[in-house]
Amino acid sequence: MKKLFLFIAILFAVSNLTAQIYDPVSFTTSVKEIGENKYTLSIIAKIDKSWHIYSQNVPSGGPAPTNFTFPKSKNYKTIGSVAEPEGHEVDDPVFNMRIKYFADKAVFTQTIERKTADAFTINASVFFMVCNDNSCLPPGEKEVKFTFKKSDTPVKNEDAASAATEEKNTDLPVKDESTTKQDTTNNTTNSVNIAGKDTPEILNNSAKKASSGKTAPEESLWTLFFFSFLGGLAALFTPCVFPMIPMTVSFFTKQSKNKAAGIRNAMMYGIFIIVIYVILGSLVTAIFGADALNALATNVVFNVFFFLLLLVFALSFLGAFEIVLPSSWLTKIDQKSEIGGALGIFFMALALAVVSFSCTGPIVGTLLVQAASQAGIAPIVGMLGFSLAIALPFALFAAFPGWMNSLPKSGGWLNSVKVVLGFLELALAFKFLSNADLVLQLHLLEREVFLAIWIAIFSVLALYLFGKIQLSHDSPVTHISVGRLSLGIIVLTFVVYMIPGLWGAPLQYISGFPPAKQYSESPNGFGNSVGQNTEKTALPEGAESGPNGITTFHNYDEGLAYAKKVNKPVMIDFTGYACVNCRKMEERVWPDPKVLAVLNNDVVLISLYVDDKRPLPENEQVVSKITGKVLKYTGQKWSELQILKYKTNAQPYYVLMDHNEKDLNKPSAYNPDSNAYYNWLQEGVRNFKK
Repeated sequence: MKKLFLFIAILFAVSNLTAQIYDPVSFTTSVKEIGENKYTLSIIAKIDKSWHIYSQNVPSGGPAPTNFTFPKSKNYKTIGSVAEPEGHEVDDPVFNMRIKYFADKAVFTQTIERKTADAFTINASVFFMVCNDNSCLPPGEKEVKFTFKKSDTPVKNEDAASAATEEKNTDLPVKDESTTKQDTTNNTTNSVNIAGKDTPEILNNSAKKASSGKTAPEESLWTLFFFSFLGGLAALFTPCVFPMIPMTVSFFTKQSKNKAAGIRNAMMYGIFIIVIYVILGSLVTAIFGADALNALATNVVFNVFFFLLLLVFALSFLGAFEIVLPSSWLTKIDQKSEIGGALGIFFMALALAVVSFSCTGPIVGTLLVQAASQAGIAPIVGMLGFSLAIALPFALFAAFPGWMNSLPKSGGWLNSVKVVLGFLELALAFKFLSNADLVLQLHLLEREVFLAIWIAIFSVLALYLFGKIQLSHDSPVTHISVGRLSLGIIVLTFVVYMIPGLWGAPLQYISGFPPAKQYSESPNGFGNSVGQNTEKTALPEGAESGPNGITTFHNYDEGLAYAKKVNKPVMIDFTGYACVNCRKMEERVWPDPKVLAVLNNDVVLISLYVDDKRPLPENEQVVSKITGKVLKYTGQKWSELQILKYKTNAQPYYVLMDHNEKDLNKPSAYNPDSNAYYNWLQEGVRNFKK
């Protein structure tokens, strides 16, 4: 039973995949001497696959251009402007203009003349915006350094004198002409009208989608692969797959002419297993499409569908019925497997996938559900990780057949694996139902109800592991193994941990899974148990008590007007009801005393829910600049604002701005480091007071 320990984190960890801050562009530098104290400075941009950055020269109304800033110095002077590579030019249908961009790798060069023989460093900067076919990240700035060692070649006196004169005449760094483009772009970006009118054109085709309530998905692909691999390991220890390992490996080793042939056939068998499942992931991607997949997380219909799907999977694992494919399929596939050669091995691998479907189907379905809420190739990555775990044992045991003697014998413990997995599927199903309830704000599955359901599910699981409950298809439990007992204690501890949550405990270890504390029957806990003051000052008009008792506005104009009245900066919180990382920030970072003090006293919080389904008044129902459709819901309005003004659709996303709606510092995304988040808040507040 010790294998069961793996399963506690598998399903829940997969559902918690969300992108932290993704950085698809990296810069390196090089210096080349071209004679007479002249040098070529190269800035090499390495751009991740499917991403691109734009040219320095973009027509007005287009995306943010790439800009370079070289500070004025006595040590050197620039010659000409930054040269860029040929790149790619396309007729963008959104901007109705021709735009140049760079993908994979781009080398920019700047010629300089050295003014001193002493060692020095140039700290230049690059301002750029990066997009892919699904989303755009906010414009960012990175520093690039060029180091010059002391030169043995003396610099001409007139050059040194000229440098001294230049130093005397200027005390501040001077930006090149590209800085003007950057400032113009920023001013244009800040001119977004909240109602959706008079807004600048959207970045590119990639923004043509609804905001999903999740962070950019690409950065979590490796995490998805890892947990999909764990899901494959879980599938190995099910009654449908585990007994097939020694049987199949023995077949290859005995039927092959020599050991090398047996290993080759077993490896081919494993490769075909991977191919079959990757094809499945590719079909999911092709059917839904990259853009549609990224919008599923807050879609009510899909969340309810996922709830029902996982409920069926859970009941199947618990023994209510078996999910089986038509027997005629297996018969035809089994006949094909007798062909021989590579084609026969392929059909043997396909037969394994069909035979084991009653056990692997629920796991594969769960992984695809999670991958579907991400964008692009996530389903393919998920199936690659899952199938790799399934395929590895067949190749390894064929190469080292002696290892099979160490495998535990099949028995009742395999069925116990299915049952435990069924309980986990059941618990995860209610997370999707909770998402739908949150988005619609029905208050049918509030925090207390959700926790009560989870407490009940895991309590029954604990009783099952302790042998107090048996299902009809279980083998009699004559004794409890150490592994089963240990897992039972872990589950029971988890149950005890959740119980105080009914009275308002934060439950930070599972934050993001249950609804937020304010989405409950008693937001302040039963009997004011969360420590809120019973005597609260009256809330401003249009505000309400938000997370951790923070005064929060949900209307942009009302919040901005109040900020002007009390002379405080505005903090915009782009969030979502079904956003897991948003709840993590609110339940782990915001309660930090120093962070909470700033949010309560130094800023005016405006929380804009991009998945808010409340209908917009008719006078605010305008045509979207992104989709071309009429904005009907409040959340669509805030999503439009975030994408147009900040060129991102990821939540959470925090912006500190002044009363003129200009940013006080760089916006912040998900950041679980409370100290870094506090410093970010303090920076914005200081800039507001200047």
